Amino acid sequence: MSHRSYLFSLRIGHALRESLSDGYRLWHLKQDLLAGVTVGIIAIPLAMALAIASGVPPQYGLYTAVVAGFFIALCGGSRYSISGPTAAFVVVLYPVAQHYGLAGLLLATLLSGFILILMAVVRLGRFIEYIPEAVTLGFTCGIAIVIATLQLNDVLGLGLASMPEHYLEKLQVLFTALPELHWPSLLVALTTLAVMLCWPKLGWPVPPHLPALALATFLGIALQQFGLSLDSIGSRFSYLLPDGSTGFGIPSELPALQWPWLQSGPDGQPLQWSTQMVKDLLAAAFAMAMLGAIESLLCAVVLDGMTGKRHSANSELLGQGIGNLVTPFFGGFTATAAIARSAANVRSGAQSPVAAMVHAGTVLLALVLLAPVLAYLPMAAMAALLLVVAWNMSEAPKAMRLLKTAPTEDIWIFSICCGCTVLFDMVVAISLGMVIAAFLFVKQVADMTRAVDISHNRKLLSHTVPAGWKVFRISGPLFFAAADRVFGELSQKLKGQQGAILMMDAVTLMDAGGLSAFEKLISLAEKQKVHLLVTDLQFQPLKTLAKAGIQPVPGILSFYSALADALLQLPGTMPLADQQNEGQ
Repeated sequence: MSHRSYLFSLRIGHALRESLSDGYRLWHLKQDLLAGVTVGIIAIPLAMALAIASGVPPQYGLYTAVVAGFFIALCGGSRYSISGPTAAFVVVLYPVAQHYGLAGLLLATLLSGFILILMAVVRLGRFIEYIPEAVTLGFTCGIAIVIATLQLNDVLGLGLASMPEHYLEKLQVLFTALPELHWPSLLVALTTLAVMLCWPKLGWPVPPHLPALALATFLGIALQQFGLSLDSIGSRFSYLLPDGSTGFGIPSELPALQWPWLQSGPDGQPLQWSTQMVKDLLAAAFAMAMLGAIESLLCAVVLDGMTGKRHSANSELLGQGIGNLVTPFFGGFTATAAIARSAANVRSGAQSPVAAMVHAGTVLLALVLLAPVLAYLPMAAMAALLLVVAWNMSEAPKAMRLLKTAPTEDIWIFSICCGCTVLFDMVVAISLGMVIAAFLFVKQVADMTRAVDISHNRKLLSHTVPAGWKVFRISGPLFFAAADRVFGELSQKLKGQQGAILMMDAVTLMDAGGLSAFEKLISLAEKQKVHLLVTDLQFQPLKTLAKAGIQPVPGILSFYSALADALLQLPGTMPLADQQNEGQ
């Protein structure tokens, strides 16, 4: 398969097929089993914490890790990606869950799956890479700020039942509630953070959040023995048992297959359809699909660099779409590839997508066997875990480097994307960031297009240029943003001249705007009786002029293949070498 066809290929299960065709042996299976179990253990508390942060009970995060994690690995285009709930989605999912409940969240996930599949079918996979780094860093930093802010309620034990929609109002509510600070919750959160920060220094292979959560759980149980109440998963979340009684914590099984829109809405009843709801969910679904595509493909690129393998971008989008299409029917919400879990998968020795499937099975096994134990996890500890997740996803060191070293335009784009994500939403941030980045890029490219007078440049000219004539070298693309300026400047310089040579060897592109500006220059030259000699045209500008029917006009417009040929047509010109000899 050629490199180009590989990049734009689209088939279900591309990564799994490639892994099996390379030769899959018992040793590879053992490595995948080990890596899958390792990453599955890492994913369990993260999936629960991200579900809570998204506004739904923790078991739905586990459902997402199980179903989406399995189907995306089975159908996707990246060998080592681990998919499931990710922190990047929280800022999009939380408002949907608040307004439309679990049913709205699942329905938006379903729609995002369709959008991802459509993106794969029209081969948009590689175009995601054209999003500037300043935009991606800006909205990820903004998302991290929002996630961290949402965790302060549980870290400080403020007991707020809900949070306002807008960020500044969130800050106001949190500040007002500060006198209600619950010191046992803060103690558990600080303990969790301390262990997560100090554990890596020991050099032990166990992920830091596992001992941190274990210690926080024991601390929470101890505090309760002294009569100090502490909010936990078991005390905050409940579910209905088959006999109609109430269970606390999370159920120890996957939910039955059910239409997503028949799940509970914001009032506990199935969704009531409305035009506004459809508009809101479509907007959220588009944001989920865009963010999922960006996250999954960036993750695949990182993994390619770690392993030397290549992913199929469009097949990965197809796998992500299928996973998000299937997951809502089992209670799971939006999923995408998680860079940290995927990197841990590679470091654990994964060989194929089988490792990601084993990861999903490990989470399912934990759901069935450990549900009663998971109910003891303190909410403050889960919030502290998400603070660390938010810090990691913000890529603060990279953001600081950008602010210190990047051009001013990139700093503005980063700041606008970050601010809009925090104050408005991610769709506004990415849209505005891309528009500004595109305009700035067009300006930068346009500034590179120029016309330079080389009439006295002995390195480029083989003959002298007689009085009344000029030689200009035009460089850069002649497109709508640059051509009018360049040819406008030329028209001023041509006043009072008999003619001019336009050397266009460095013009790589001429679009409709460039053609229109060139035709204006010809008309002006005809009025002022200035003869234009065009030389060294590259293929694309030559094709554009030919398609437009631009023909030579005696005494007004002529074309030559090389500058030297045009110079020979000027009256009274002579080789520069002869001129030097005459001077001696």
